[in-house]
Amino acid sequence: MFIPELLSPAGNLDKLKVAINYGATAVYLGGQKFGLRSAADNFTEMELREGVAFAHSRSAKVYVVLNSFLHDSEIEELPPFVHLLEELKVDAVIVSDLGVALTVSEHSNIEIHLSTQSSCLNAEAAKMWKRVGITRVVLGRETSIEDAAKIKKLSGVEVEMFIHGAMCMSFSGNCVLSNYTAGRDANRGGCSHTCRFLYTLESGDEKKQAFFMSSKDLNGLMLLPQYIEAGIDSLKIEGRMKSHLYAGTTAMAYSKCLDHYREHGDLPASVLEEFHQELFKVTHREYTEASLISPAGADSIYDEREHDEREFIAVGNILEVTEGQSLTMDVRTAFHPGDTLEILTFSDGVAKVKLDFVHNVMGETEDRTRPGTVVKIPYVKGVEVGNIIRIEGPLCK
Repeated sequence: MFIPELLSPAGNLDKLKVAINYGATAVYLGGQKFGLRSAADNFTEMELREGVAFAHSRSAKVYVVLNSFLHDSEIEELPPFVHLLEELKVDAVIVSDLGVALTVSEHSNIEIHLSTQSSCLNAEAAKMWKRVGITRVVLGRETSIEDAAKIKKLSGVEVEMFIHGAMCMSFSGNCVLSNYTAGRDANRGGCSHTCRFLYTLESGDEKKQAFFMSSKDLNGLMLLPQYIEAGIDSLKIEGRMKSHLYAGTTAMAYSKCLDHYREHGDLPASVLEEFHQELFKVTHREYTEASLISPAGADSIYDEREHDEREFIAVGNILEVTEGQSLTMDVRTAFHPGDTLEILTFSDGVAKVKLDFVHNVMGETEDRTRPGTVVKIPYVKGVEVGNIIRIEGPLCK
């Protein structure tokens, strides 16, 4: 049975562990140089070593992004980093620049994937990249599922598609708005997301304010059966700079649906809808299926200020489980006895717990928790160390 890879973002070492614990079968991440998310935490050499070891111990793959466009002076600095990645047994690198691809192939045997920044949208382009050693193409977000299946069949290379996360108003890898409005190069890690700004449009005497270049967020969960039927090799979730709650929730939702398909051979609408609802509980713009079925139109524009209507808030993580008695957790957001918390388990989905009590480490009752402290809450079966705990935000009620 064909099951696509679930590829999650790992903005730092903790998020890598969260994504894999919640079901991601691969993660992508960046080192301190050569990538396009310069504002992300990114990985030091020590963190890379620990992250790759953690992933491989759980049969997950690690892909490192080298997707910036480099000048000669930077290309000269690349081989030592490539040698390190090969030593760590990184599963692949993701590149945009032909010179980077050739440098990697000359200095290592690491598998090379083509970044969406290179705007591969057709089979002929995929064939060309295959000739220079690319084994997988991360298709531009402008590609439909049907087109992706055709590209895979005609080119003979693996295809990876985005299935969830932020979208770009430009053709992938071709936007230079940030360069001109903020002096920050979007294709070298400095995008200022100028497309998200409010603009004033003038036509004669008429003026209108609009977010006319801001896209809704991609959500392809309900189309998961089509991805599988088309043989899409990897399903990519965007969001290396997003929260731990986002990393865990998205990995859980998509992995649980893939698990159901693996176990039962089908994906009924009821299962898809159950986990589709989970994706509304993390920070997001209004959702769209963008170009997955047909080309994105005006209805894919997010023409309003960003806000969260149903966002849940992360309140902490499980630190210790005392079987049949209590759960010990760290507190990141205050809550009270009587509140209902939701715990994202690794294996059983979401577990709810009504707080009959909240005790501090001395066993004393807490009327209101304080961020930065450790407390005990009622025991819930199936909960494990590392589980994320969330609560409804004020806008949800």
